Amino acid sequence: MKTAITPTRAEDFSQWYQNLIVAADLAENAPVRGCMTIKPYGWAIWELMRDEMDKRIKECGVQNANFPLLIPIDYFNREAEHVAGFAKEAAVVTHYRLKKIDGKLQPDPEAELTEPYVIRPTSETIIGEAMSRWVQSYRDLPMKLNQWVNVMRWEMRPRMFLRTSEFNWQEGHNVFATHEEANADARKMHRVYRDFMEQVLAIPVIMGEKTPEERFAGADHTYTTEQIMQDGKALQAGTSHDLGQHFAKSFGIQFLGTDGKLQHAWTTSWGTSTRMMGGLFMTHSDDDGLVLPPAVAPYQVVIIPITRDETTDVLNAYAHVLAQNLREKGVRVMVDDSDMRSPDKMWKWIKRGVPLRVEVGIREVESDTITVTRRDIGKDSKKSMTADELIENIRPMLQQIQSDMLVAAQKRNASMIHSVGNLDQLESALESGKIGFFRIKYDLTTNERFDEMIEKYKISRRCLDDNDPTMVFVAKSY
Repeated sequence: MKTAITPTRAEDFSQWYQNLIVAADLAENAPVRGCMTIKPYGWAIWELMRDEMDKRIKECGVQNANFPLLIPIDYFNREAEHVAGFAKEAAVVTHYRLKKIDGKLQPDPEAELTEPYVIRPTSETIIGEAMSRWVQSYRDLPMKLNQWVNVMRWEMRPRMFLRTSEFNWQEGHNVFATHEEANADARKMHRVYRDFMEQVLAIPVIMGEKTPEERFAGADHTYTTEQIMQDGKALQAGTSHDLGQHFAKSFGIQFLGTDGKLQHAWTTSWGTSTRMMGGLFMTHSDDDGLVLPPAVAPYQVVIIPITRDETTDVLNAYAHVLAQNLREKGVRVMVDDSDMRSPDKMWKWIKRGVPLRVEVGIREVESDTITVTRRDIGKDSKKSMTADELIENIRPMLQQIQSDMLVAAQKRNASMIHSVGNLDQLESALESGKIGFFRIKYDLTTNERFDEMIEKYKISRRCLDDNDPTMVFVAKSY
């Protein structure tokens, strides 16, 4: 059967994903190595995700702020353990002026900075320095801050949305008087991420703490949300870190307690990024293109008038009235009244993953019926109904799609989680080409043999099982 995206997922999942990005008009590679340009349709998805996440963050008592893009290199030297995790990816600004030399603009040799600046790979250091000034007393705590910014990590193996040198994200940084408060909040933000991914993106996640080998540099504890892609690989979609007092001591974040004594605070950080978009696309999409849950679809309904020259004006007018009635129900609607052929219009919006497609022809207008098709289950869902029935039932219909997409992903994930009793069983499963997450005793993965398997099979410890921390999930990952 002909599909819009070739190769198919079964033939070459990696190439299918790259072609999906192009077919759905989401992004393109930028002139800068490892970077991407997010196109309007892709950015509209990010805006919906961002706005919903921002609402949830603010409900946790967090305030948004904005910190500089350039960070003095001295700040990184104060937190050596943290910096070790980013040193190889750091982009550094060394000059402040260009000069024409031999007919070309180049960094002016006489404009070298006394101290280089690092383009932020993350902002613990510069935010920590600000907090050392803003936190003086226990009355200033807790302090909860978040910023929506772009960051730079020089990526050696870029892939759009999954790994790019520049990407967009939110990074939260909180300060507390006690370790108990800090750890509880790190776990709370962990749950906020899970709820967002499941309720908004319709993506089920595996929750757990990173093992010591995998935790964030400089953290006491790292809590992660792991997603399972259709090809069985893991995608780390969001993390929350209990940073202990490491950054507080490095940057002098101290406060006068209720006893009048000066003490170091306890900090956390937590973040999600445009990488979630890659997870969204790979989790739900099919060989015909993008499939979007209604919560983050730029258009939840597209209305396609099936026109001929003599019926164009009548059908377009009907479609726009229907669209306005749906908008009054709070629905995001697009009327495609372009002069493209009707089949081309349909394929365009199939590839872009619009949850509901509404077709209107002259016979339908005369009989006051329309044809409605769900994108997530395709032509099998096609049904006729009156315009009034669509308007009356549009919200429940969209909610049903949202719910069904989560359930479908949960069922698929359940088939890709395997329990193994020892390293022999794990190796046998990997050798046979079995895909997914493998649940095994953590202590079995702390020896030299498992280290060899990491290299041979390109696997990693994803996280400890939240329900039983003696077990760890192992998988290949993006």
